[in-house]
Amino acid sequence: MLWIKTFHIVFVTAWFAGLFYLPRILVNLALEQDDAARARLLTMARKLYRFMTLIAVPALAFGLWLWLGYGISGGWLHAKLALVVLLAGYHHGCGRLLRKFEDNRNTHSHVWYRWFNEIPVILLLAIVILVVLKPF
Repeated sequence: MLWIKTFHIVFVTAWFAGLFYLPRILVNLALEQDDAARARLLTMARKLYRFMTLIAVPALAFGLWLWLGYGISGGWLHAKLALVVLLAGYHHGCGRLLRKFEDNRNTHSHVWYRWFNEIPVILLLAIVILVVLKPF
């Protein structure tokens, strides 16, 4: 099970790297006026979103394996799983926002995206606290 835990941590770390970086690209897209630079940022964002999605699948699968393999239970786990569902929703939301940029339908300012960028930080902090401290 230590190998499964190792792979889970590695894939979650890679997934979070994308969840931290994609919204930063969206901030720059909201600011960008130059068509060539905008096209380059859209290409970067598309590739990153695909990579994040491919990385999220094993992160979630290894997490499920750990949960079922260890038979972990407790209130902290239910809270963590709820936060993971929110994180998956955030991931999906990033994809929807990216599609809006691709269709020239963005309705948010760069300031909104800067705040939006903080959500995975808060979720990561809460998840790590739950996993390490198991407060309930």
